[in-house]
Amino acid sequence: MKTRNIFAIALLLMSLSACSQNKPGKITPGSSEDVKTFPGAKPNSYWKTVLSPDAYYIMVNKGTETPFRNPYWDNHKKGIYVSAATGKPLFSSDTKFDSGTGWPSFYQPINDKDIMIVEDDSYGEVRQEVLERSTGLHLGHVFDDGPLPTGKRYCLDSYALKFIPAK
Repeated sequence: MKTRNIFAIALLLMSLSACSQNKPGKITPGSSEDVKTFPGAKPNSYWKTVLSPDAYYIMVNKGTETPFRNPYWDNHKKGIYVSAATGKPLFSSDTKFDSGTGWPSFYQPINDKDIMIVEDDSYGEVRQEVLERSTGLHLGHVFDDGPLPTGKRYCLDSYALKFIPAK
């Protein structure tokens, strides 16, 4: 009898926890699949087909790349940096600076309206995350320790960007 009661309670708890899980296909508000917040949002399955594995890891899964071992941290050529997902121009080499961090750093975007800053409390710290405004895809983080004139350091992941050299 006691064993049967324990089994029944365990079965009841398992069924309740299964009901509380996110259902497949459910969109998390604020995610890169949330078209209400981000008009250019797409299903993650779409991003998997158009992004490289590194770009997908960074932009969709909000990962990061190894410092000093990424394509653009030490790029000193003139040009613009566009979104790896949409090709939208985001940052210019004119605002790129050597932050010593091992990631490409800029003190200002080309147009503030093309990015969005949201609070990121992952890894036990509060930071300001930089998203592509149209898609909600992760680009990097912004800090208040950059050079003048803005004092900002947009510390971005190279794989979230593509570089278009100036002609």
